Amino acid sequence: MYKLSIRSLQRLYGVDVSLVRVVKRAIEITSQDFMVTEGLRTYEQCCINYGKGRTALQCSVKGVPAKYAQPGLSKVTWLNNPFASKHATGKAIDLVPYPVDWNDLKKFHMIAVAMKQAATELKVKIVWGGDWKSSKDYPHFEV
Repeated sequence: MYKLSIRSLQRLYGVDVSLVRVVKRAIEITSQDFMVTEGLRTYEQCCINYGKGRTALQCSVKGVPAKYAQPGLSKVTWLNNPFASKHATGKAIDLVPYPVDWNDLKKFHMIAVAMKQAATELKVKIVWGGDWKSSKDYPHFEV
Protein backbone atom coordinates (compact mmCIF):
# COMPACT_ATOMS: atom_id res chain seq x y z
CA MET A 1 0.00 0.00 0.00
CA TYR A 2 1.27 3.45 -0.90
CA LYS A 3 0.76 6.87 0.61
CA LEU A 4 1.12 10.42 -0.69
CA SER A 5 4.32 12.27 0.14
CA ILE A 6 4.25 15.59 1.97
CA ARG A 7 5.11 17.32 -1.31
CA SER A 8 2.21 15.62 -3.12
CA LEU A 9 -0.17 16.60 -0.32
CA GLN A 10 1.05 20.21 -0.53
CA ARG A 11 0.38 20.20 -4.27
CA LEU A 12 -3.26 19.31 -3.55
CA TYR A 13 -3.76 22.63 -1.73
CA GLY A 14 -6.49 24.61 -3.48
CA VAL A 15 -7.67 21.64 -5.55
CA ASP A 16 -11.39 20.77 -5.66
CA VAL A 17 -12.21 18.76 -2.52
CA SER A 18 -13.94 15.95 -4.41
CA LEU A 19 -10.86 15.50 -6.63
CA VAL A 20 -8.61 15.47 -3.56
CA ARG A 21 -10.77 12.71 -2.05
CA VAL A 22 -10.41 10.67 -5.24
CA VAL A 23 -6.60 11.07 -5.27
CA LYS A 24 -6.35 10.09 -1.59
CA ARG A 25 -8.48 6.99 -2.18
CA ALA A 26 -6.61 6.08 -5.37
CA ILE A 27 -3.23 6.02 -3.63
CA GLU A 28 -4.67 3.47 -1.19
CA ILE A 29 -5.80 1.07 -3.92
CA THR A 30 -3.30 1.60 -6.74
CA SER A 31 -0.87 -1.04 -7.90
CA GLN A 32 1.44 1.75 -9.17
CA ASP A 33 2.85 4.34 -6.78
CA PHE A 34 2.37 7.91 -7.99
CA MET A 35 3.02 11.52 -7.08
CA VAL A 36 1.16 14.76 -7.66
CA THR A 37 3.21 17.03 -9.91
CA GLU A 38 0.69 19.85 -10.22
CA GLY A 39 -2.65 20.91 -8.84
CA LEU A 40 -3.83 24.50 -8.67
CA ARG A 41 -1.93 26.52 -11.27
CA THR A 42 -0.99 30.15 -10.64
CA TYR A 43 -1.33 32.94 -13.22
CA GLU A 44 2.45 32.91 -13.62
CA GLN A 45 2.55 29.14 -14.21
CA CYS A 46 -0.16 29.52 -16.88
CA CYS A 47 2.06 32.12 -18.58
CA ILE A 48 5.17 29.94 -18.29
CA ASN A 49 3.38 26.93 -19.75
CA TYR A 50 1.83 28.89 -22.61
CA GLY A 51 5.16 30.51 -23.47
CA LYS A 52 6.84 27.16 -24.08
CA GLY A 53 7.06 26.63 -27.84
CA ARG A 54 5.69 30.08 -28.67
CA THR A 55 7.14 33.39 -29.83
CA ALA A 56 6.79 36.71 -28.02
CA LEU A 57 4.19 37.80 -30.57
CA GLN A 58 2.14 34.62 -30.15
CA CYS A 59 2.18 35.15 -26.38
CA SER A 60 1.30 38.84 -26.53
CA VAL A 61 -1.69 38.17 -28.78
CA LYS A 62 -3.11 35.88 -26.07
CA GLY A 63 -2.43 38.25 -23.18
CA VAL A 64 0.70 36.49 -21.97
CA PRO A 65 3.62 38.85 -21.34
CA ALA A 66 6.32 38.46 -24.02
CA LYS A 67 8.95 37.67 -21.36
CA TYR A 68 7.43 34.19 -21.05
CA ALA A 69 8.05 33.31 -24.70
CA GLN A 70 10.34 30.30 -25.13
CA PRO A 71 10.05 29.36 -28.82
CA GLY A 72 12.95 26.92 -28.58
CA LEU A 73 11.11 24.61 -26.19
CA SER A 74 8.39 22.07 -26.93
CA LYS A 75 4.79 23.15 -26.41
CA VAL A 76 3.18 21.87 -23.23
CA THR A 77 -0.31 23.29 -23.77
CA TRP A 78 -2.56 23.49 -26.79
CA LEU A 79 -5.27 25.63 -25.20
CA ASN A 80 -6.47 28.56 -27.28
CA ASN A 81 -6.90 30.56 -24.06
CA PRO A 82 -3.76 30.22 -21.89
CA PHE A 83 -5.81 30.82 -18.73
CA ALA A 84 -8.61 28.33 -19.51
CA SER A 85 -6.88 25.31 -18.01
CA LYS A 86 -8.89 23.53 -15.34
CA HIS A 87 -5.69 23.71 -13.29
CA ALA A 88 -6.24 27.48 -12.99
CA THR A 89 -9.47 26.86 -11.05
CA GLY A 90 -8.28 23.85 -9.04
CA LYS A 91 -10.41 21.43 -11.07
CA ALA A 92 -7.44 19.41 -12.39
CA ILE A 93 -4.33 17.61 -11.21
CA ASP A 94 -1.38 15.89 -12.81
CA LEU A 95 -0.18 12.53 -11.49
CA VAL A 96 2.96 10.68 -12.59
CA PRO A 97 4.36 7.28 -11.68
CA TYR A 98 6.86 7.15 -8.85
CA PRO A 99 9.70 6.75 -9.49
CA VAL A 100 9.10 9.09 -12.41
CA ASP A 101 9.01 7.34 -15.76
CA TRP A 102 7.50 9.44 -18.56
CA ASN A 103 7.91 6.72 -21.17
CA ASP A 104 6.12 3.75 -19.60
CA LEU A 105 2.49 4.40 -20.53
CA LYS A 106 1.45 1.17 -18.80
CA LYS A 107 2.23 2.86 -15.47
CA PHE A 108 0.01 5.84 -16.36
CA HIS A 109 -2.78 3.41 -17.26
CA MET A 110 -2.40 1.68 -13.89
CA ILE A 111 -2.80 5.05 -12.14
CA ALA A 112 -5.88 5.75 -14.26
CA VAL A 113 -7.43 2.43 -13.23
CA ALA A 114 -7.04 3.36 -9.56
CA MET A 115 -8.33 6.90 -10.12
CA LYS A 116 -11.40 5.67 -12.00
CA GLN A 117 -12.13 3.02 -9.36
CA ALA A 118 -11.79 5.61 -6.57
CA ALA A 119 -14.01 8.05 -8.45
CA THR A 120 -16.67 5.38 -8.93
CA GLU A 121 -16.56 4.44 -5.21
CA LEU A 122 -16.87 8.10 -4.19
CA LYS A 123 -19.43 8.96 -6.90
CA VAL A 124 -17.23 11.66 -8.42
CA LYS A 125 -17.20 12.15 -12.20
CA ILE A 126 -13.63 12.50 -13.47
CA VAL A 127 -12.07 12.79 -16.90
CA TRP A 128 -8.64 11.35 -17.69
CA GLY A 129 -6.46 13.07 -20.28
CA GLY A 130 -5.39 9.64 -21.53
CA ASP A 131 -8.96 9.09 -22.79
CA TRP A 132 -9.02 12.26 -24.88
CA LYS A 133 -9.55 11.69 -28.59
CA SER A 134 -7.05 14.24 -29.94
CA SER A 135 -3.90 15.01 -27.97
CA LYS A 136 -3.38 12.72 -24.99
CA ASP A 137 -2.35 14.07 -21.58
CA TYR A 138 -1.61 10.96 -19.54
CA PRO A 139 -0.83 12.67 -16.20
CA HIS A 140 -4.03 14.80 -16.31
CA PHE A 141 -7.24 14.18 -14.34
CA GLU A 142 -10.08 16.67 -13.94
CA VAL A 143 -13.56 17.07 -12.49
